Amino acid sequence: MNRELEGLLGGEGAACGADGCGPVGDAARSGQATAAGAKPARPILPGATIGVLGGGQLGRMLAHAGSRMGYRFVALDPTPDAPCGQTAEQIVAGYADRDAARELARRSDVITYEFENVDAGVAAMLETESYVPQGSALLHTTQHRLREKRAIEAAGARVAPYAEIVSLERLREAAERLGLPAVLKTATGGYDGKGQWVLRSADELAPAWDEASRAGTELVLEKFIDFEREISVIAARRPSGEIRTFPPAENIHVRNILHLSIVPARVPDAVTAEAERLAVSIAETLGAVGLIAVEMFVAKDGTLYVNELAPRPHNSGHYTMEACRTSQFEQHVRAICDLPLGDTSLLSPVVMGNILGEHVGPLLDWMQSDDPEAERLGVAPKIHLYGKAEAKTGRKMGHVNVLADDTASALAWINESTIWRV
Repeated sequence: MNRELEGLLGGEGAACGADGCGPVGDAARSGQATAAGAKPARPILPGATIGVLGGGQLGRMLAHAGSRMGYRFVALDPTPDAPCGQTAEQIVAGYADRDAARELARRSDVITYEFENVDAGVAAMLETESYVPQGSALLHTTQHRLREKRAIEAAGARVAPYAEIVSLERLREAAERLGLPAVLKTATGGYDGKGQWVLRSADELAPAWDEASRAGTELVLEKFIDFEREISVIAARRPSGEIRTFPPAENIHVRNILHLSIVPARVPDAVTAEAERLAVSIAETLGAVGLIAVEMFVAKDGTLYVNELAPRPHNSGHYTMEACRTSQFEQHVRAICDLPLGDTSLLSPVVMGNILGEHVGPLLDWMQSDDPEAERLGVAPKIHLYGKAEAKTGRKMGHVNVLADDTASALAWINESTIWRV
């Protein structure tokens, strides 16, 4: 770990809880908790129970993959009959409920989290009382955009120029220095475009500040990158240090929500190699255990800018479920259980399309009929629905992996389908 990152994380690294952050050593950074009573890193073999903080679709697909390997699962989530709870045992309680978290620990041999907005203080508590190979330090870092950006820079990767915003005056000064357009974001919370304001003129600064400042969190202004494509690379790392990356996905967003992931990504080989190198560097430097998704912008000159990190399975990795020798979900289980990582080779070109609430009706109609277009184009759509109770507009309800001889055929089927025409 380099000196800049050591300083960022508190000298030797930090585990952060409700009372602040404290230093941890090399063992903790490699997934071995060091607090009194914590369990050391070791292989967790099938037959063991994996506890999941969070009960959404990522936990559901994690349980599907892990149960095939012989693991049991129990999830903690406040929503009764959550997607993961339909395929595993579920403790119905809030993420900040420490008694419920301790019950999760009591029933689990290893604990993971399926999304990064779980309570970092609870994760830090569990580190001292159970086995949480991912730890809490990286979770703490990725829950805050400013901490995350500083950690990415310390890992040797480039981010879009940015500034911390604490006042309207500071916003005006930063906008002049960075230039417009720029994006004002909340430092915590926010996903799928929530908590973000695109600023294109000086007249928009004051209204954006008025609205954003009511969020009650720190703010960051990012220079808008005139990118050619967005890509992501998912890396897996086990406590013993082995790392593998999945092929980069090219991601297309609609209304700030991921719409399509195209694999192989339509980028030069040199960009693919550099993206994978950056993902490995970030995973190693930050001591990630399990999966870490690295989202990047590809500028028109080929320069890569890291946009965000997600220390968990990721929407842009869903294509791996049929298209790779090992899915991201099986790989996450292997990584947190310190088993040898699986082969990530691509078996087939693929395009993943998200199914939002407004797409569920057309999808169900399509599922009841023959599809001559799929036969004509030589594609095989594979359906995954998450079991969510209510199909709200903009809510992720499932996805379709379209396997094909080439991504052009998969894209042609998606464009001709009636599923996404609403």
